[in-house]
Amino acid sequence: MTSNDFLKVADSDNRSWSPDSWHRLVAAQQATYPDAKALAEALEELSELPPLVTSWEILALKQQIAEAQRGERFFLQGGDCAESFAECTAPVITNRLKVLLQMSLILVHGLQMPVVRVGRFAGQYAKPRSSDTETRDGVTLPSYRGDIVNSPEFTEAARIPDPRRLIQAYSHSAQTMNFTRALVDGGFADLHHPEYWDLGWVEHSPLAEEFHRLAESIGRSVRFVETISGKQAGSVKRVDFFTSHEALHLHYEQALTRTVPRQTGHFNLSTHFPWIGMRTATTDNAHVEYMRGIRNPIGLKVGPSVDPQDLIKLLEVLNPQREEGRMVLIHRMGAGGIEDKLPRLSRAVQDSGTPVLWICDAMHGNTESTADGIKTRRFRNIMKEMELAFEVHRDNGSRLGGVHLELTGENVTECTGGARDLLDTDLRRAYKSTVDPRLNYEQALELAMLIVRKHNS
Repeated sequence: MTSNDFLKVADSDNRSWSPDSWHRLVAAQQATYPDAKALAEALEELSELPPLVTSWEILALKQQIAEAQRGERFFLQGGDCAESFAECTAPVITNRLKVLLQMSLILVHGLQMPVVRVGRFAGQYAKPRSSDTETRDGVTLPSYRGDIVNSPEFTEAARIPDPRRLIQAYSHSAQTMNFTRALVDGGFADLHHPEYWDLGWVEHSPLAEEFHRLAESIGRSVRFVETISGKQAGSVKRVDFFTSHEALHLHYEQALTRTVPRQTGHFNLSTHFPWIGMRTATTDNAHVEYMRGIRNPIGLKVGPSVDPQDLIKLLEVLNPQREEGRMVLIHRMGAGGIEDKLPRLSRAVQDSGTPVLWICDAMHGNTESTADGIKTRRFRNIMKEMELAFEVHRDNGSRLGGVHLELTGENVTECTGGARDLLDTDLRRAYKSTVDPRLNYEQALELAMLIVRKHNS
């Protein structure tokens, strides 16, 4: 394939799918590169690099999602709102993985079912923007679209879309993926020593005693199994772990879409689980066209403005065969809107007969700004939407099968409330996100405990 092939528009009269057929349609949220030749060269180089994930991993995830659709597993997806190249470091990756694994152990123990573990990282470098430009003090520059496109610094040089960043994004994703695999394969998820968890935070929480009991119970359970079996429980040392990101930068996704031996069709081999964001989720959008043809399980963000019939049309396009394990619907309604908006969508999907996994994104619908203009989320609103999601699904004959969270393993202060009752005045103390506020380590573990309590109520 030549460099120019990556920029050609597919035949507009042909509705058959190919990795580049998305060119026929309007592609929203794409960067405008001033040097088309440099973009084509970067994409050609990217297309020749090894895949980041394998087809059998993708199919294994699809099987686990199918089990979650049947109520046999719980789906946990979490990570940064937007990764940065600068934070591709061992401590950041380790802490990010740690919080997800520890949340999953709480859920496994409390829900008494396996958990599908999906990290929102190793590729989450692109971000949608509400405007193509940003103006400060009379100066207008291109918006920051994530490290895969440009830099957040407000200078002309930093904001010019740079095609070489596509290669950097691949490289950082590969490094993150490799280190994550090494940690998981090396026993980082070992259940034998839950007492080593960072428990200092719980002293500030009304759930402190419950958390201590949980850690002790997990340890006792592992030792009991090993005692009666006469051998060490190897399965508690390692877990399946998958990655995800929003499939926003279509050139990047296309370059990493491949066929593989002994399998039919195309796989997006940049991630196990790509999803479509709200800003690109229409049947006439290039993102939907691209996603309909890959064999990965896919997510679809569903907001309060989505019409039930439009959602059904999207499902018909994305999963015409009604394949189990294919579709994950990620609803993000906000604590104040979920009771009004979700029931009609739930009933419409049930009537359609399409198998889906409903999961709740309780973050994006609850974003607000303080009096000082700092973007934040209130822990109480996040938890309220989560609780209402369980109730609405139960009342309407469907099932909430998972959660989608923006979180970090770092000691940040970006969301108020939680165990330490963070206030607006605390936000400036350790606010590190370049885009959206995230739950910190303590808030994430507390939320996991509260999810268990609500699920079992």
